[in-house]
Amino acid sequence: MRIALFGGTGFFGGYLVDALLAAGHEPVVLVREGSKAKVREAARCTLVTGDIGSAAAIDATLQGCDAAVYSIGILRQAPGRGITFKALQLDGLVRVVDAARKLGVRRLLLMSANGVKALGTPYQETKFLAEQCAQQSGLDVTVFRPSVIFGDPRGTTEFATQLCRQMIAPPLPAVGFYSGSPRANTIVMSPVHARDVADAFTQALGRPETIGRTYVLGGPEVLSWTGILRRIAVAAGKPGKAIVPMPVGLMRLAATFLDWLPFFPVTRDQLTMLVEGNAAASGELDALIGRPAQPFTPATLGYLAR
Repeated sequence: MRIALFGGTGFFGGYLVDALLAAGHEPVVLVREGSKAKVREAARCTLVTGDIGSAAAIDATLQGCDAAVYSIGILRQAPGRGITFKALQLDGLVRVVDAARKLGVRRLLLMSANGVKALGTPYQETKFLAEQCAQQSGLDVTVFRPSVIFGDPRGTTEFATQLCRQMIAPPLPAVGFYSGSPRANTIVMSPVHARDVADAFTQALGRPETIGRTYVLGGPEVLSWTGILRRIAVAAGKPGKAIVPMPVGLMRLAATFLDWLPFFPVTRDQLTMLVEGNAAASGELDALIGRPAQPFTPATLGYLAR
């Protein structure tokens, strides 16, 4: 199948390109000017130069395709550079849906996120509205809502690498955020490997029963923030790393004044979503890919030792 891919140059996009090629598909990747080197196996893909704000570039990417995959997403806005949740996570998807209907590309796979909702943070709300747009489009849609995704970043950025760099590598103690109390911590996640999520996409392409479904994808364990830090520390060769408990409310207070700075590690909205939790069972993912999801362990985090 010829697959139009929107969001193929980032961390997850690289795994998605790998999975599509391994399954015998031909990815057609929309690539911003100057970013062609970011596409994995570029010689085996068809590259279309342009951006998600260009209707002509979207049409060129979709032309002659059997399906489209939309996985564009950001974790932090930069409005001064036109990088906003609305522009990339919602408006771009609306353009792709309109173009797909016009060009007769009926199959659409959408990357969303666990915990999205109508009246949430701007990140959550734009992801939710993108889901609504896709599901009401009349196209054959499958939506994926993964928990936090990990895996070798291969020159990009992912959350375990970022936590290792910001909290484990420095000589200061790491910050063990908690909500409620340190013993009854509600800050939990189900880290899921990028390769497993990418395989879920490719499996869905060939299975009509996935049309109209929303899949919540989690890894095999629910881990607290501190538990995640401890596993990252072991993988990075620092098993004795000190972790100091900190109520997330204190960090939110600091973020109120400082989260506009590019180097500040988290925003208020990110802390809000952290407190809400990001846990998901692995059953749907296991069934879709036909194997157990990979765990978040020092072995699967081996790339951090580099």
